[in-house]
Amino acid sequence: MLVVAAVSYLWGVHCVARRGGSWPLHRTLMFLGLGLGSYAVIELGFLGAYGGQLRWAFTTRIALLIFVMAPLISLGQPLQLIQQATGPTGAGRVVKVLHTRVVRIFGNAMVGSALVAGIFCLFLTPLGWTLRGAGWIDEGLGLIVGLLGLLLVLPLGALAATQTSLFITVEFLLAFVELVIDSIPGILLRLNGAVLDHAPTIVGTASWWPNPLHDQHLSGDFLWFIAEIGDVPVLLILMFRWMRMDRREAKSYDELSDEDYDAMMQAHLSGAALAAPVESGEHVPTRHAVSSAVRDASRADP
Repeated sequence: MLVVAAVSYLWGVHCVARRGGSWPLHRTLMFLGLGLGSYAVIELGFLGAYGGQLRWAFTTRIALLIFVMAPLISLGQPLQLIQQATGPTGAGRVVKVLHTRVVRIFGNAMVGSALVAGIFCLFLTPLGWTLRGAGWIDEGLGLIVGLLGLLLVLPLGALAATQTSLFITVEFLLAFVELVIDSIPGILLRLNGAVLDHAPTIVGTASWWPNPLHDQHLSGDFLWFIAEIGDVPVLLILMFRWMRMDRREAKSYDELSDEDYDAMMQAHLSGAALAAPVESGEHVPTRHAVSSAVRDASRADP
């Protein structure tokens, strides 16, 4: 997977250069070094090797793939690279995919945080031991969870232009609530005095190897910490999205003349709806929308 992802990204950079464009070197380094590098460290290092035996290694591995690897991959802006490398046709396909119902749902920070909390709640059940105890399931989780993390993170920035500042503000406030919810599974793992996943004691291990209960407590500690820290980048992304949207809406209003403001007021008092063109992706009144609203208001109120 690492080789395929690296080759695909570099081929995209080559396609951009062949079209006469340029792709920033720092984005390539972030994608290859930070994004794919973090995935290699998580999956091929200690956490990946001992995730099937140590509960804290397994939960830490899953949490890092979602909260660390996926945001680092997004720094390389792979979606923007695809759009530039494939031209208008490919860019249109990417936009069409981003506007599908599935991507829009998963790209919502509220849905994403609730989904992550639900995944962590599986660690409180015997299913946690089933997932890490079966070798083929444990190996496949690295790829599945990594792709899920990307599905939650990549659309956050790409869908910013299609949402209003009010929606982003509500999303930002609810993300604070999810900041608390994500920590609940870790707290329960840490404070519970019984082994929740019914994992057996592994004999013949090193002296430092924790017993199942201590392993569960360590799992809760790491999960609690990573879940709290991992939500901070999401909050920062939402904050910057809100700031950009607010500036864009303010600029749109500043460009309106006094006549446009008067027309907006008349349309508002008459109950006419003001809507921006759908293809603009911004719910900001435009002069065309103002004129249409005034004409509708004059017809409704002779």
